[in-house]
Amino acid sequence: MTNSNTLFKLDLDAQQHTDRLSSVIQQRMTESDNKISFADYMHLCLYHPELGYYSASNEKIGPRGDFTTAPEISPLFSKSLAYHLIDIFTQTEQPSVLEFGAGTGKMAADILAELEKNNVLPECYYILEASAYLRNKQEETINKLIPHLASKVVWLSALPQSFSGVIIANEVCDAMPIHRVEFNNNAVTELYVEHGDGGNFQLCQSLLDPRLQARSQQIQDLIDPQQNYKTEINLAAEAWLATLAQILQQGAIYIIDYGYPRQSYYHPQRNEGTLMCYYQHRGHNNPLILQGLQDITSHVDFTALAETAMENGLDVAGYQSQADFLIAGGILDHLHSKGMTTFDEMQQKMQLKRLTLPSEMGEDFKALSLTKNLDQLLSRLQLADRRYSL
Repeated sequence: MTNSNTLFKLDLDAQQHTDRLSSVIQQRMTESDNKISFADYMHLCLYHPELGYYSASNEKIGPRGDFTTAPEISPLFSKSLAYHLIDIFTQTEQPSVLEFGAGTGKMAADILAELEKNNVLPECYYILEASAYLRNKQEETINKLIPHLASKVVWLSALPQSFSGVIIANEVCDAMPIHRVEFNNNAVTELYVEHGDGGNFQLCQSLLDPRLQARSQQIQDLIDPQQNYKTEINLAAEAWLATLAQILQQGAIYIIDYGYPRQSYYHPQRNEGTLMCYYQHRGHNNPLILQGLQDITSHVDFTALAETAMENGLDVAGYQSQADFLIAGGILDHLHSKGMTTFDEMQQKMQLKRLTLPSEMGEDFKALSLTKNLDQLLSRLQLADRRYSL
């Protein structure tokens, strides 16, 4: 089986888990000319129904997991997001919320609590969650934090055919399977994964998927054609957004993730791409180990998402840094000091810094706001709007 690298010491259960998934991947390769696209490999690693990273029953988010998300850092994130939702609710009849990949359920609970405080609860708060393990965690969190609102939350196994209200995708697109491409001497190839002679998985070059041709030309125009340059293209995120545009009748989609506009994403200096892996809060760039045990992510090309949105009838209403998006949502107004200990005040300030400082999440994370069939301008989205950079 694949070597999980001496940097990561695995217990017996973890080693057996990754060995089992490696066998599944290897079997898939034997059925496909002994190699599979990186997108297929990443999909198996993350979403195999039994052995994939997001399917397995182990901690993923928080101190005992592999990474931490903004809603877990502080309720200030979700409270600020709630006021963006309120702006949409005032323009829609019987709005609901649909959240993708709700993590531990903390954001859903905090948003619903803030909406209740403002007397603007949605008709329903839908959660679309692929992981049975995380769904159970979400139910536990919601029953613990907002038991009186638990009936508002409904878990879906598929997208509704029609939807009005607000769709939230916080750190969702970065975990969608990506295609990897390589440019060298005016030629472009796609990177596949094969099983090497030494028993380990390795990358190999293959013919470019025709769906990547147009995007590859756009990238080639931004880099030195003679340069050896590896990067990613996220077709899955674009297809996902196109589907959301079709089902959304009226409302908004908020996509919050780490990423760049196209010109920055495919900068000549970013010649190894943006792909990263996380295992027990340790980041590295080798996706060919720890199958089913580690998270695999890549940054988001927000220009591609904005183009997909416009092509499918959505309005690009705003593009902001996370810091500006949260400030527009009133994050500074949500700070409390009354009745708090000095220690609690210090913790809250530290949380605010992690969410908004450029050296933390404030600048690397962006918020792309997309709307459909709204009559009024969303003034919050005008604060430090960067649509010009897309």
